Formats: sequence, C-alpha cells, structure tokens
Amino acid sequence: MSMTDTSSLSQLGQAVETPQNPEAAVLEKVPNGNQGTDYVVRFTAPEFTSLCPMTGQPDFAHIVIDYIPDGFLVESKSLKLFLHSFRNHGAFHEDCSVYIAKRIVDLLAPKWLRIGAYWYPRGGIPIDVFWQTGAVPEGVWLPDQGVPTYRGRG
Repeated sequence: MSMTDTSSLSQLGQAVETPQNPEAAVLEKVPNGNQGTDYVVRFTAPEFTSLCPMTGQPDFAHIVIDYIPDGFLVESKSLKLFLHSFRNHGAFHEDCSVYIAKRIVDLLAPKWLRIGAYWYPRGGIPIDVFWQTGAVPEGVWLPDQGVPTYRGRG
C-alpha cells in the first residue's frame, strides 16, 4: 500500500477561508490508488445550506453524493469548502443540486456519479432532486441513500 501524493493540493493541511461563492471554490483531486477496481465512494452532507434566490431566506438540504472513481478521487476538504460556499449563494434547489454534481463530474470524470438532494420544505413543499450520469455499472454494490421522504412531525 502506498500513500497518495498530496503535494499538488493547495488546501489540505492549510488554513483556508470558505470561498465566497461556488464558482470561486477550488475543487481538488488526488490519484485513485485503487484504479481498476469498481467501488462506490459516498459523501453525505446532512446540514447543507444555501439561500433562496428570491427571498434570501436560508434553505436546508441533506445531500448524498455517490460516485465510482476512475483515475481520481475528490479531495474531501476541498469538497467541504465547496459545499460550504453555497451558504451565502442564492439559487434554486434544482440548480444547486445539479451544479454540485456536474462540478464533481467535470473535475474527476468518474465512471459513474449520482446525487440525491433531499431539501427541507420551502413554502410547505419539500423538493428532492436526483441526478446521475447514467446506468450503474454492473456488479457494483450500491446501497440505498438512506434518506427517508420528508414527513414532518407525523
């Protein structure tokens, strides 16, 4: 087993401020030490926040990102900073959700990726957004995302 080369990373191990917006956020990648083996990497952000673009009020979501890496993995600190950059960013649920997934796809060119964005109610209606790059490769164990449909206090 060899250690992954992190010498090209600019944020890991450094004090880095949260980017002002998602476009300014720097997503970084590291080589996949298990290239050639299909496996699923899952990131869960249960306290994701952004702003409603119309009212400026906060929106909250539980986001689950699953992907099958090819040559690279997303570096987790850079992903955390990227996700935090939405806190002062106004965008609709659908735009935030798909933008997150497409930025990761553009960075990594993974074999497969999906995002499940489970948004809490706005105006009394919860909005869930799902997107994936295509069919799940055969033979890959893909667990359920485990986030129940919103049901309020009932």
